[in-house]
Amino acid sequence: MRAVVTGAAGFIGSHLCEHLLAHGDEVMGVDALTDYYDPAQKRDNLRPLLGRDRFTFRQGDLLTVPLDALFGGVDVVYHLAGQPGVRGSWGPEFAVYLERNVLVTQRVLEAARRTGLRRLVYASSSSVYGDAEVCPTRETVRPRPVSPYGVTKLAAEHLCETYRMVFGVPTASLRLFSVYGPRQRPDMAFARLVAAACTHRPFPLYGDGGQSRDFTYVGDVVTAMRAAALSPWTGVANLGGGCEVTMRQAIMLLGQLAPAVRVAPGPERPGDARRTGADISVARAAFGYRPATDLRSGLAAMVLAERTARHGRTAATA
Repeated sequence: MRAVVTGAAGFIGSHLCEHLLAHGDEVMGVDALTDYYDPAQKRDNLRPLLGRDRFTFRQGDLLTVPLDALFGGVDVVYHLAGQPGVRGSWGPEFAVYLERNVLVTQRVLEAARRTGLRRLVYASSSSVYGDAEVCPTRETVRPRPVSPYGVTKLAAEHLCETYRMVFGVPTASLRLFSVYGPRQRPDMAFARLVAAACTHRPFPLYGDGGQSRDFTYVGDVVTAMRAAALSPWTGVANLGGGCEVTMRQAIMLLGQLAPAVRVAPGPERPGDARRTGADISVARAAFGYRPATDLRSGLAAMVLAERTARHGRTAATA
């Protein structure tokens, strides 16, 4: 299968490229290497991919890259590129979110329509639900995002559904719930928590720690993305980890895997939902989704990756 992965240098995108290559797919990765976080970390994510058979990389902005040429002869596009993060989406930065999450997605959909793309898998977000009316949350629950970021992800998802219904573009929008694992973005909670544990520094905790998430391991997510691409199903589906956990519980669990962290309490941040939980019955029925990684195993993988990376940096400067 020939695939294009947008956002290939990011956390989930780099894992997806590895997964696709491991299954014999031919992959072109595209990424603008924006500075939302240090581009050097994104280049580190790419490094194991560069030079591998069946992988090519193109740096470019999806607003200007000639997408028709890029998508020609491709079986599936995995559209993961966008501006992430709830907390940065307020104020004047909203224009960036509008451009990278909505305008880019519309341009991708137009190219998919013109080229007759066989499948488009869009990485949506549980942030579209905001403070959901019920948990676990089904796809039929009314979305009501509580952040500008969530608004843009929902708008892009609506675009996918519109192009699917009006033009027959075969889109699969996957609402990802709190994805974690090695190479997670440095601003995300588990990345900060694991780094704090491995460096014996305090962990800034926003809120009282009672907020809960349906944490989903990145390996399960990328497996589901490829399964969705290979299935005939189109529409919208949740991808959750199958277990809702509070931040306090996650901190206690990490204390069994690494030195206990000292928590530095702070105020809640605007736009953070109190609780998320996925009903995954649609994904299970549509393309056999079954999360296989429990939180303890996933956190252990993050701790190992963090220690390995720190050891490598120490050896390089010795």
